[in-house]
Order: sequence, then C-alpha cells, then structure tokens
Amino acid sequence: MSDLSSNPRIGIIGSGFIINDCHLPAYRKQGFNPAAIASRTKVHAEKVASTHNIATVHDSIDNLLDNPTIEVLDIAVPPQHQPALIRAACQRGTVKGILAQKPLALDYAEALSVVQACEAAGIILAVNQNMRFDPSVVDASTLLKSGRLGSPIFTTIDMRGIPHWQPWQEELQSATLKIMSIHHLDCIRHWHGDPEAIYCSTRSDPRTTFPHHDGICTSILEYANGFRATIIDDVWTGPAHEGCPGDIRIEYRIEGTDGLAIGEIGWCQDPYTTPSSLRHAVKGDEEFTQAKLKGSWFPDAFGETMRDLLNALGNSTTPMLNGRDNLKTIALVEAAVISSQEKRRVRLDEIL
Repeated sequence: MSDLSSNPRIGIIGSGFIINDCHLPAYRKQGFNPAAIASRTKVHAEKVASTHNIATVHDSIDNLLDNPTIEVLDIAVPPQHQPALIRAACQRGTVKGILAQKPLALDYAEALSVVQACEAAGIILAVNQNMRFDPSVVDASTLLKSGRLGSPIFTTIDMRGIPHWQPWQEELQSATLKIMSIHHLDCIRHWHGDPEAIYCSTRSDPRTTFPHHDGICTSILEYANGFRATIIDDVWTGPAHEGCPGDIRIEYRIEGTDGLAIGEIGWCQDPYTTPSSLRHAVKGDEEFTQAKLKGSWFPDAFGETMRDLLNALGNSTTPMLNGRDNLKTIALVEAAVISSQEKRRVRLDEIL
C-alpha cells in the first residue's frame, strides 16, 4: 500500500440521505476529498455525485473496491450488508482506513469478526457513532473529564422523538434499539465507561406498522461503583402525528456530587440542523452557565467522525471511534435485546 496522502481520496459506498444530507455536506465544509462513489443503483450515485461534485461514479460497488487510488472507504449501507463489504475491502488490502456506520453488525459475534478482519489486514476501522461529536455532548464530556461536576451520581437521556425508520428495519423486524438507542448507549459509555449490567424493558410502538418488539425502550445501566444511568427512548411521544400537540425533544441530565449539567439535543427539532444546547452549574453558583456551542449534530458531527479517522491515519494512532472499542457498544445493544426478550438483568460480560 502506498503512503497516505495529505488529503486522502475517500471512496463513498451508498447514496441515501445519510450520505447526501450529512456526510458529504460536512466533508466539503471540512475540506475533505470525496473522490469516488458507488451504490446499488448507479443513477442514485450519479445524482449524489452531481450534487456534491464527486468526479468518479463507479458502475458497481465492486468496481469502487477495486479502485487502487482510494485510500479511505466511507460505507453507508444497511447493517446486514455492511460486514460483507468490509471483508471485501480487507481481502483487496488497498485502503488504509474504513469508516463504517452504526450498528457495525447485527450482533457481537459478527462485529468481532469484522474487527478482526480489519486488524489482520492492517486497516484502521472506525464506526460512525456521531452523537459523540454533537457539540453539546463534546462540552459535557469536557465537564466530566475536568471534574467540575464532581463524581457522577446519576445520568439520564430522555428522548421524546419520532424517527424516520429505514426500509431495512422492516426486514429485521427491529425498530429502536439498533438505530436510536445505540446512540444513547454509546454516549453513556463515552461519558462514564462500561456498565456492569443493563436491564431493558420494551414495548411495541403503535405508530410503527412493521413487526417489532423494541419500539418504546427503557434501559437502566448499572455500574459497580453505584453509579446509575437511565435511557428512555420514546418514539411514540403521544399522538403528535395524529392531531395532538407534540413535545418533541431529547434532553439529558448529568448529576454529580458537585454540580449538574442539562443538555438538549437539536437533531429531533425542525429543522434537523437545529443546534444543541447545554447549561451547567456547581455548588456556590447563583445561576446556570450557558455553554457557547458551535455547529450542530446534523451535519457537523459527521465531519468530525471522518476527521477522527483521518487524524488517526495521518498520525499512526487509534481513532476514538475505533472498531475494537465499538465492540463494547455492540455488546451493550445485544445485552439490551436479550434483557428485553428474557425480561432479566444482563451482565455485559455475558456477551463479551
């Protein structure tokens, strides 16, 4: 493999909303170099290429994978198809890095196999857990690391939002845990480390027509030191699409021994590019401090996930969103699925 260029040539696999409206606008804003694109339907790839000035549209995904000038792959396909594409790239051994979508795979065993394949091929794998780069989440991470809030006692993430389900979810008969809860479970891991166990209770969502068990999800994460976190993923949020006034929001609270941080995520607002917010206070403050944040989750965080990978490639380091770390997020999602189905507390080490 040749030395990595100063602005690596990125090959895009996929041409849906997440590529057209999130990845590519953020990449152009950051000055990255998306050089080629391919998808299952060439006409869709051509449309995205025209919109975002991508020079090369390949006739097929295999043709893009065979392109020896591509240094980094950005894969955005349904999770049941993603592992095969990653393995195909590993077999060719031409790219230096891969940015994959979440979920990396549908279960822990498959995700582990993908991570091992990339490690064996010498390819750096990162997973697009982009909520970590929401500006509010980034500032909350800084507060925690600085110790300003003291020792964490209790954290909550409360989502009252109505996502747009993807067509592939109907095939898998899965709604919330692998597409929305995975963001929040990963965020708790990012802030507080790995829990000892999880208890997850679910029910179906009345609005979602395809068969599923994981519509409305409530998770309790237990830590050995006594810290607790809860996540409510409410995709019903009342009959907001059926004529009732809505209260659409994602709010989090981080409560520590010395202070409190309260954030609101802008993504579920209209427009989806609405900035997030964060306010925080500690013992002795007379009022909350409002954080001065720049950018929004959509699309800005998607530029940061690619930057995380490119910086790692350029400096021969490990990206924060590396595949090996993401295995613990996949394990936590799998533990949540088992917990909801078997109606019991599931330890993370049962999966790992």
